Amino acid sequence: MSFVRLGLCVVGVYSMFLLWAIAQERLSVPFQSIDGASSDKFRSPLFLGTCQSALSAVSAILYIFLRRGPSQTLTQTLGLAPTLPVKSTTNGTAKANGHSHHHHQPDTTHVKSLLLRYLQCAMFITSAAPFGFAALSYITYPAMVLGKSCKLVPVMLMNVLLYRRRFAPHKYLVVAMVTLGITMFMGFGNEKPSSKAKADARGELSAYTQLIGITYLLINLAIDGATNSTQDEIFARYRVTGQQMMFWINLFCTVLTAVISVLPLPYIPVLHPSDSGTELQGALEFIRTHPSVVTPLAQFALTGALGQLFIFETLQHFGSLTLVTITLTRKLFTMLLSVVVYNHKLTPGQWLGTAVVFAGISVEAWVKRKDVHAKRVVQEMEKARIKTL
Repeated sequence: MSFVRLGLCVVGVYSMFLLWAIAQERLSVPFQSIDGASSDKFRSPLFLGTCQSALSAVSAILYIFLRRGPSQTLTQTLGLAPTLPVKSTTNGTAKANGHSHHHHQPDTTHVKSLLLRYLQCAMFITSAAPFGFAALSYITYPAMVLGKSCKLVPVMLMNVLLYRRRFAPHKYLVVAMVTLGITMFMGFGNEKPSSKAKADARGELSAYTQLIGITYLLINLAIDGATNSTQDEIFARYRVTGQQMMFWINLFCTVLTAVISVLPLPYIPVLHPSDSGTELQGALEFIRTHPSVVTPLAQFALTGALGQLFIFETLQHFGSLTLVTITLTRKLFTMLLSVVVYNHKLTPGQWLGTAVVFAGISVEAWVKRKDVHAKRVVQEMEKARIKTL
């Protein structure tokens, strides 16, 4: 049964996020207006986030209530019942707290603390998404996928610079390989992204333009790292399931982006790139004049929502190590699919850089798997020793 569940999770993650990636790249290029007179880019990243987070919240709450136990109260179903702190070494392996037959009244302090953590994650996600969307105007989609595969680099750099922490030797090797691979990919590339980014006389992207795109991507990765660490803290301190976390974070994301979208904000680079009215008005007007955007927009929101369900299902039942392996190979296939579908031209040097990056990340995954296996062996030996006493 577990093998079938794992197979479904793998198929679900692959299919949903490959389709999601195709829609995301399509949304980053211009759309033809309904009268055919012009082509314009969709410049409402917060509206995009609202659509996805709203569908994600709905799909998560439906999943939660479909899997709800007969004796669970509403607070237990939503993960708000107070429980003792949980020690966890793997993201999302804590089981749901709804199997107790005692009906707990939600502790105010517990609930406030948990909801504040969810709100913190939502604020990070809302802030990070526009930078990732903006980066596509300056770097190609394969370059962005490659960069997004390397979250370990900014996390390690921040820990070394801010907290003087030390890491295992293999992690420095991984960072060196990833940095070298990305440098090769950007240095040997000569393709221009589908935007109005400035190119030189030969039609190639300038170093300054690529630097802007890489800066946006690094900001996105740094905020993603803060999101991941906060999610780890939630799993460690509170007994919640992945789907409960998915519901609350996406609910807060929807509220945040919806409120911001109706505010008459001035032009703000990256965060509010439109200078005409509210973002909601701009998005609806763009949909009216560019109806071809509806299909990729719906595909992006729906596949993102369903993909998150498979992600949290994998995280809960098989742990973060299995999830890392799945997402690593998924990102590789995302790159290849982008090259095929959108006819990106990668040079031999870029292919070599890609190989170096994924080789480095594979070293990290292999060492993690080895460490987990060693810990399991020690645990089994300990259990056997206790039984013989």
